[in-house]
Amino acid sequence: MTTLAEAPTSVYRRVLARRSLRRVLPGLAVSALGDGMSMVAVAWLALQLAPPAQAGVWTGLAVAAYSLPASVGAVVFSRLVRRMNGAALVAVDAAVRAVVLGTIAALALAGALSALGFVGLLAVSSLLHAWGNAGAYTLVAEVLPAEEQIAGNALISTFTQAALVAGPALAGFLTAATGPAWVILADAGSFLVLALTALPQAGRSTAVRSGGGGIAWGELLRRPQLLGLVAVTCVLYFLYGPVEVALPVFVARELDASPGVLGAYWAVFSVGAVVGGLSAGLLQRWSLWTVVVGVVIGWGLALLPIGLAAGIWPGLVGFAVGGVIYGPFNAICTALFQRTSPPELLSGVLAARTALTIPSVAAGTLLGGPVVSEIGGQRTLLLSGVLTVVLGVAVAVVVRRPPRGDG
Repeated sequence: MTTLAEAPTSVYRRVLARRSLRRVLPGLAVSALGDGMSMVAVAWLALQLAPPAQAGVWTGLAVAAYSLPASVGAVVFSRLVRRMNGAALVAVDAAVRAVVLGTIAALALAGALSALGFVGLLAVSSLLHAWGNAGAYTLVAEVLPAEEQIAGNALISTFTQAALVAGPALAGFLTAATGPAWVILADAGSFLVLALTALPQAGRSTAVRSGGGGIAWGELLRRPQLLGLVAVTCVLYFLYGPVEVALPVFVARELDASPGVLGAYWAVFSVGAVVGGLSAGLLQRWSLWTVVVGVVIGWGLALLPIGLAAGIWPGLVGFAVGGVIYGPFNAICTALFQRTSPPELLSGVLAARTALTIPSVAAGTLLGGPVVSEIGGQRTLLLSGVLTVVLGVAVAVVVRRPPRGDG
């Protein structure tokens, strides 16, 4: 069993010593950076393609199209991917992303892309993304023993958070210098790198899908701990959704600050999340549900400074601390799925989780618009923080005596 002292160093060295993971991890890191760049480029290209009077509508549709159809693809393509191992799922999703994003870039550079075509192609690019995401964590479970899986999960989650630090900043510079189409082309290239690194590992797992229904709704329903964790995650993400609307309004209108200040909030959160994610191994011996409850309550408390105090600095400190607290969340939650799901159904269970959680953020974001219009950005941030703390306390009461075998 891994000790707490070993977690930050020895465990990560053992994870990186696994050839299958060592070959795929660089591709995951590169594609995460590409996705971070597309956070800016997708919205900016939508603004260029949309009629001026409808810029907000088309920008929202484009951003949603880059993620939401993954929930549909999780169901529609479940039988198609049921026999694929983790690396194969990653490779197929990355290949689709690379081809479709490359097509978007080529059409945009040729002046042949419409706003409707842009949104449609973005939707196609994301159809297999729930399976690609599930495949990355399935690969971790396939090649690592249980005591090293949290560290493996943390590495993957940390790549995403680190990309949110570097990706948007790099995209802002490149978009200004070359235009958003070239940035999207770079994103396509990043997924091509991931496809090429994952493809040689496809089919090598001993836990190859052995039939069944692909996306494992039944397995999720049969395991109350997993279903409960998905429900908690969905509510947490729903309560987070309004933050993405409220924060820009708070910065621009209520603080009268620059876009750089908005970037600073997300940057300090992402830096904190990188630190927190890499520290997930320190929580190896803690009850996973205890960590989940701590993260939920901690993130809610971290929103209170920006919701209560005037000025920029209290919110920056709160977001930085919130990032550290939130950082281990995905690694810890995924470990619970990896430990309790049958290996042959793991990718299907993880895809089911993704299919449910992706719309939760979108629903919260959609609700955030009218809430911010009614009560303002700062009060919306405060409301999100308070309700998140309430959620954490409620979960703590429910799981105070968890069932045997899932924790």
